[in-house]
Amino acid sequence: METIMYVVPDQTGKLAVVTGANSGTGKEAAKRLAAAGARVVMAIRTVAKGEAARAEILAEHPRAQLEVRRIDLADLASVQEFAEKLSADEPHLDLLVNNAGVMNPPARMATKDGFELQFGSNFLGPFALTVRLLPLVLSAPAPRIATHASGAANFGRINFDDLQWERRYRPMAAYSQSKLADLILSNHLATIAADRGWPLLSTAAHPGFTRTNLQSAGAALGRDKPSLLNRLGYRLNPLPTQGVEIGTEPLLFAATSPDAKPGAYYGPSGRLGLVGPAILVQAPKRALDRETNTRLWETAEQLTGVTLPTGVR
Repeated sequence: METIMYVVPDQTGKLAVVTGANSGTGKEAAKRLAAAGARVVMAIRTVAKGEAARAEILAEHPRAQLEVRRIDLADLASVQEFAEKLSADEPHLDLLVNNAGVMNPPARMATKDGFELQFGSNFLGPFALTVRLLPLVLSAPAPRIATHASGAANFGRINFDDLQWERRYRPMAAYSQSKLADLILSNHLATIAADRGWPLLSTAAHPGFTRTNLQSAGAALGRDKPSLLNRLGYRLNPLPTQGVEIGTEPLLFAATSPDAKPGAYYGPSGRLGLVGPAILVQAPKRALDRETNTRLWETAEQLTGVTLPTGVR
């Protein structure tokens, strides 16, 4: 049976930022947003890879409006520079898509600022970017922020006693914590928006088990190349998987659908919640505790030095 693809609504006149837009779900999101008329900033760490992805999208959609800008989410100075330049160049930002991430480095690695790599790159970097861009986002007529979590968030715990995994590093547990933190970021931002009367739609999504280079690239961190098991992983894995076209749809739905709700979480509708078209899914209970969410937000402010802007409407 042919799968019905999600059609992104008309985005003409809108400006979107997509992090990690050089490959995988980020590239697919940038392509489909641009095909729908958005002007898309592809926010990536390696400019050459971003330009290559831009050329591939333009070959398929010659009229796409795409710009590559550098950001390293593992470097808070780079995040600040990106946000300041974009804010200087643009009157508003309609859509921020927090997509970029790393997964399962085999040994504990650190960001430039000394944070555990997954917590820093997957959560603290996007947190700092989101908060720094809030004035620009809130200047848009109908602003939206969509954040990519993961099914791994279901297994995550926020370990406030050792957020940086300095005692006993476990790759998958650290990844799960970082993606639970992303979901909390989205949920708490929705709460803040409601409390302050902001017209901001903050949503989250997860891609199920989508075949991207996240597993292969992420697990190669600290190695010369991915392990043989990792390279064969999709072939050996008994779980259902899907291509990036379908896997990006929960994120695109969260980012663009007129039916998306504040604080909602979207994911695949098919087998084991790993494949299939996007539907509303239940967030894990650990992502819904307001006290924990507030504590994590305040902790992120302290760690990054980035706080909610004052004076925004």
